[in-house]
Amino acid sequence: MTAEQLLAKMTLQEKAAFCSGADFWHTKAIERLGVPSVMMCDGPHGLRKQEGAGDHLGLNDSIETVCYPTAAAMASSFDCVAMARLGKALGRECQAEGISMLLGPGVNIKRSPLCGRNFEYLSEDPCLAGQMAAAYIRALQEQGVSACVKHFACNNQETLRMTGDSRVDERTLHEIYLPAFEAAVKEGGARSIMCAYNAVNGTFCAENKALLTDVLRDQWDFEGMVVTDWGAVKGRAAGIAAGLDLEMPGSPASTGDELVQAVKDGTLAEADLDRAVLNLLRFILQSTAEQQPGVTIDRDACRRLSRELVGECAVLMKNDGALPLDEGKTVAFIGAFAAQPRYQGAGSSHINVPHAVSAMEAAQGLNVVYAQGYDPTGSADAAALREEAVRVACQADTAVIFAGLTDDDECEGVDRTHMKLPDEQNALIEAITAIHPRTVVVLHGGSPMELPWQDRVQAILCMYLGGEQTGAAAVDLLYGSVNPSGHLAETWPLKMADNPAHLNFPGEEGVATYAEGIFTGYRYYDKKEMDVAYPFGHGLSYTSFSYSNLRADKTQLRDTDMLQVQVDVTNTGSRPGKVVVQLYVRDHESTVRRPIRELKAFEKVLLQPSETATVTFTLDKRAFAYWEPKCSGWYVESGAFELEIGESSRDIRQHITIMVEGTTLLPFIVTETTTIGQLMKHPKGAAFISQMLPAGSSTSGDKTVQAMITDMPLTALVSYGRMTPQQLQGLIQMLNA
Repeated sequence: MTAEQLLAKMTLQEKAAFCSGADFWHTKAIERLGVPSVMMCDGPHGLRKQEGAGDHLGLNDSIETVCYPTAAAMASSFDCVAMARLGKALGRECQAEGISMLLGPGVNIKRSPLCGRNFEYLSEDPCLAGQMAAAYIRALQEQGVSACVKHFACNNQETLRMTGDSRVDERTLHEIYLPAFEAAVKEGGARSIMCAYNAVNGTFCAENKALLTDVLRDQWDFEGMVVTDWGAVKGRAAGIAAGLDLEMPGSPASTGDELVQAVKDGTLAEADLDRAVLNLLRFILQSTAEQQPGVTIDRDACRRLSRELVGECAVLMKNDGALPLDEGKTVAFIGAFAAQPRYQGAGSSHINVPHAVSAMEAAQGLNVVYAQGYDPTGSADAAALREEAVRVACQADTAVIFAGLTDDDECEGVDRTHMKLPDEQNALIEAITAIHPRTVVVLHGGSPMELPWQDRVQAILCMYLGGEQTGAAAVDLLYGSVNPSGHLAETWPLKMADNPAHLNFPGEEGVATYAEGIFTGYRYYDKKEMDVAYPFGHGLSYTSFSYSNLRADKTQLRDTDMLQVQVDVTNTGSRPGKVVVQLYVRDHESTVRRPIRELKAFEKVLLQPSETATVTFTLDKRAFAYWEPKCSGWYVESGAFELEIGESSRDIRQHITIMVEGTTLLPFIVTETTTIGQLMKHPKGAAFISQMLPAGSSTSGDKTVQAMITDMPLTALVSYGRMTPQQLQGLIQMLNA
């Protein structure tokens, strides 16, 4: 039977009960109609399938499986192909385990480095987050497994995440916090969306019609299922009416009586309940049809893939010639993370890994010595460990310190309070750099850290949280068998106080005010011309690249046209390497505040030494537009735009200028307080108002006089005798006609 036929046979009680889960991980079955139960599970970077007691915090046991690089790491690959490889692998694992929906990816924007769950999110940039998520979703769903994109929306902190209210203006919401979800829906074809715990502008996401219906279904044409985050429902009837479909988790008490009563007393339309049931039925029927019994998984192949993916993700942040290491020289691996790698975060995404490969294990056969250097738990004698590390470092040609955040520093449910590394780690790095001229730091963690010693080390390699093969991949990268090609998906500020959200994170009395507006991440730092530790998009290689011949197929276009942009890139070094070509767009002049530049496209390309490739991008209206509340849509202001090719937001290598004509006219309502300057831009008002001004005043060379006149309201024309009150009202009516 079809979903519609099944719905027609269901009673009101069955429909109401159907809209909540059977338990932590399953939908309800309807045995009399032959509707089966299907399973979902956590795991954007691996499966957290629980066969016993279920929970949403990673507390109870789950099956053993492979842990791949986290989202924070994968985003740094700037590689949609790599994301698709991850999505495909997870899809096959889901099929082997009988899982119909994977709860991921997480596409929330990194508003602050302090968010405790940043390791599960992709980027501070909506273009990068959206494109990477779409690639993952397409590949996952091609395997017959639904993606559930989370957490919709403005879920950018863990503090009071279940009750807090994110206050964000309309333009910021549409330009920064919604586009990654939009790309997941429109380009990725996501079949499910998970609504967040928090409220947005006073209304909880699970009951937010503006988000769940007006934006998601009406603007983006989403046809899938909306699921709550676990325990996010406050009012079930209000949620269903707003566009919610499935409440998770469920329990024996989830009978649906509340929804039945709401339908009977008229506070919930049965049509809304039917919509929710239909969406859930369609999901179950599609999932059942796409199940692939008998799929088997080659775990060794999965581990090889995980190792390859980390190699794509790791970012060489600094290199003054210390890397790659020479296999013929003695190297000291210092730091507990060299022997016991930190490779994932804590919480609902925590994967049960039978064995994670450490750098020390991967370096067997190489001339490597080891010292613990510090105790991540802080319980050992820090001074004694540091002294031992100094002794070992003195025996080596290069000291490689494995440092980073601990499990306690970043975890679902808790935000960080600062960006600092543990004191004993900073002290260790200071001690080693004081006695060793060739020191390398390998960083592990899901978010930026303050690096007070960065000028005293010769190289920094950031692994983020790279999954169970982090240690093996680190050795590949350090010794040069893999050429680093990752680029930062977020800015690393010099200190926490520099972050644009610093004064409003995590908020007060349960309210987080997004006062920084559209100026998140590099949009803020670049606009302020503020020094940063490492800019968005930054990443080094063991080879070098040059760019040339940036061109566009049009130098003048309307915003309804498509634009093709091409640039040639050459490997000018001696090693094969992958380059990340980043295309930014800059508005030369705007009447509204806009960032200096914004990422609009990117591509990763493998080049052999001396090889040149032509990289092609296609841009549409959105590349030049900003969200304009006056028309509740995307608006292009006519004028000059610069197309920029860079290796980071601060390293622009090529640029050209084009002219774009906007085709949308903004509504312009004239009132008595409209200024003369505003009216001078009105198509009808400009000619009329120039007649009302004193001769020569509008063209006066005195900038002070011009400024005074343009800032005057129209009532000034009456005050200074240029027209009567009746004439002013007639003018206003004529212009608004």
